[in-house]
Amino acid sequence: MFLDFNITGYDENVEEMIKLCKIAENLGFDCIWISEIKHDPFLRLMLIAEHTERIKIGTSIALAFTRSPMTLAYTAWDLQNFSRGRLILGLGSQVKAHLERRFSVDWKPPAPRMKEFILALRAIWDCWQYNKPLNFKGEYYKLDLMIPFFNPGPIAYPRIPIFIAGVNPIMCRVAGELCDGLHVHPLHSLEYLRKVIIPNVEKGLKKSGRNRSEIQLSCSVFVATGKSKEDLEKSKELVKDAIAFYGSTPTYRAILELHGLADLAKKLSEYARQAKWKEMRNLISDEILENFAIVGTLIEASHELKKRYEGIFDRVSFYPLPTLPSLEDPLWKEVVRVFK
Repeated sequence: MFLDFNITGYDENVEEMIKLCKIAENLGFDCIWISEIKHDPFLRLMLIAEHTERIKIGTSIALAFTRSPMTLAYTAWDLQNFSRGRLILGLGSQVKAHLERRFSVDWKPPAPRMKEFILALRAIWDCWQYNKPLNFKGEYYKLDLMIPFFNPGPIAYPRIPIFIAGVNPIMCRVAGELCDGLHVHPLHSLEYLRKVIIPNVEKGLKKSGRNRSEIQLSCSVFVATGKSKEDLEKSKELVKDAIAFYGSTPTYRAILELHGLADLAKKLSEYARQAKWKEMRNLISDEILENFAIVGTLIEASHELKKRYEGIFDRVSFYPLPTLPSLEDPLWKEVVRVFK
């Protein structure tokens, strides 16, 4: 199991971000993930690549449908070349409201669209690397023009791993069929993994004739931790906030419904519509918290994280929270040793 570091939330100050990435590499973390929330993740990954040597770099996730396959193909190609083959391209679909109202992009059924997007990316890269004619024709994307003036040509590391984020069955099947990895959402349970995520990944693998070793399951896991009782309680509140926020979104409702929490999901959605963000956490009991998160000291949580997900996840990271100890804390050396 690889231990990764999610830099999201620590990237507001670019100099501090670069410092943390150097520490993460020196400690022995395997990959630095960054999400597309308030900033373009690729600009920051370029800086991270410049200031590190070994550690993988990846998006967890970057938005696919707000970009064309061609523009994203250029960005990923350049970043893969600059980082000397360290990029993992993680893509997500985003929910309908944000696509239409925040990005002014038409919403289409996400799973078949994501499948086409991935195939289009690989068609473009094959054109550049192997001089294959570009002739991709799909329902959502049509690409058949590439002249030498716009062709960046081959690079030394042309194989760019693609991960996608998946919660619901169809997207998990797409991951199994086409992708190098699946980003499992932090809002999950072991039961949801075993009953929904894994069986549908396996269906996708079977469809393409692949086996489990050809895909990695990655997750940034909710961990409530602190050195003092007060810090731990604050961390638990922050994790409850995150569970409530994601639980209020219809996309993730099936996870709560599996646990008989359909009424909770509806109430969270009602509170979200009324912008009752602080009140939402009060709907998340300690029992619900411990089903969707790990609670304990940093070392206790590390052992529990490895124990809970051994044989399920191939890559894990701690969901980024301000209550996590600084990477300069000596405790992180022990955390890395737990996984190594």
